[in-house]
Amino acid sequence: METPVLRRLRDLTDFEVADDNPDVRGWTVRGSDGQALGTVYELIVEPEAMKVRYLDVELDASFHINEHENHILLPIGAASLDEDGDNVFVPALNAETVLSYPPYVEIQITREYEEAMLRALGKEAAPANPRFYEQDSFDADSFYSRRRAS
Repeated sequence: METPVLRRLRDLTDFEVADDNPDVRGWTVRGSDGQALGTVYELIVEPEAMKVRYLDVELDASFHINEHENHILLPIGAASLDEDGDNVFVPALNAETVLSYPPYVEIQITREYEEAMLRALGKEAAPANPRFYEQDSFDADSFYSRRRAS
């Protein structure tokens, strides 16, 4: 079973965020404690499924993290949008737990890394599942639901 190819949205010239969804790049990412963890730097998509799978988050400078480890990937279903403000909420992380979250270093995303991410969010991964991205952690509908254009 081949792992789906994931790409940065900016590298896909013929792709854009769906009309009824806001482009969250540049939005503040907040943990369960309400503290800003960072900002959405990029969207990681699965072109074949035409779905966003991850948010590439650049962590806030206040964390004093090495610049080569100051990005994390969040499964889209692990976050949700603010109803009004330009905020992304991640209930499973806070200013303390984000420090032990696996850093995202490059575009090559392995299944082992994905499973480590899910564990850090307190979620069980189903590694043998050929439909890995059908888990709740990757449900883009739940992410965008509060801000859908009506």
